[in-house]
Amino acid sequence: PLASSPLALCPSPHSDVRFVVGQERQEVFAHRCLLACRCNFFQRLLGPELGPGLPSPVVLSTVPAEAFLAVLEFLYTNSVKLHRHSVSPSGRGLGGEGGDGLRDKGNSLPFRQPPPLQVLEVLTAALEYGLEELRELCLEFVVKVLDVELVCEALQVAVTFGLGPLQERCIAFIEAHSQEALRTRGFLELSAPALLPLLRSDKLCVDEAELVLAARSWARVGAAVLERPVAEVAAPVVQELRLALLAPAELSALEEQNRQEPLIPVEQIVEAWKCHALRRGDAARGARCRRRRGTLPREHHRFLDLPFK
Repeated sequence: PLASSPLALCPSPHSDVRFVVGQERQEVFAHRCLLACRCNFFQRLLGPELGPGLPSPVVLSTVPAEAFLAVLEFLYTNSVKLHRHSVSPSGRGLGGEGGDGLRDKGNSLPFRQPPPLQVLEVLTAALEYGLEELRELCLEFVVKVLDVELVCEALQVAVTFGLGPLQERCIAFIEAHSQEALRTRGFLELSAPALLPLLRSDKLCVDEAELVLAARSWARVGAAVLERPVAEVAAPVVQELRLALLAPAELSALEEQNRQEPLIPVEQIVEAWKCHALRRGDAARGARCRRRRGTLPREHHRFLDLPFK
């Protein structure tokens, strides 16, 4: 095991590097030599020793302080305690009623433990700092504890960092628990590139009418955050909505709502009406007329050429 050294929030006689971490600007003290030996990112960041005394602090504003402490925990002890969810206001995290998990790569040593935090924050830090072992531990743990509340956030991390296997696991989970996942905050906070593969899936267990409502809610949240029109935010993803699956009355109601709050291009609604008018032929072929696993039956579906199998 590594030599014992506490994760300090106050300087020790031998600490020679000071970090100011996260939006809360938490001061964290550590040891340059150990960090540089264990992690190329810190070796490049910290550079050569500058002599006695603490140099100016290294500011890391984008990583949460708790996630940074978990990274240091791993670098000092070769072990880390991971939690499924962030601590709630009541103080219950996975260490409360939810349970917790410990992933160990060595002998644990006495140190000041960071408070429970979401494993995805640690995974993101591991990816940014190039810590492959910690990355693998986090990925293993995420897959093990994946649930409705975590899955959309995990999907976003997977898409952002190009983690193909994790992305596949998340999409498969959402396909099996579609209605529950669509109601989570994580779904509303997905980026357009993360939402696209979901809307392209035939295996979603949700009806198209509910999927349209979820897409509208998603676009409204994005519009508020980005201060852009709803239709502009929705543009990259709404083409994957299968409007032809809606019954004529539903399509008419959607068209009226779309006049009041533009979401879907008029041309896309026109194409859906074509499927109803022509029923068979080219207009009723292709992915936008194909039923999903959760599509509720409607009378006109018998005219569609590509049912879900």
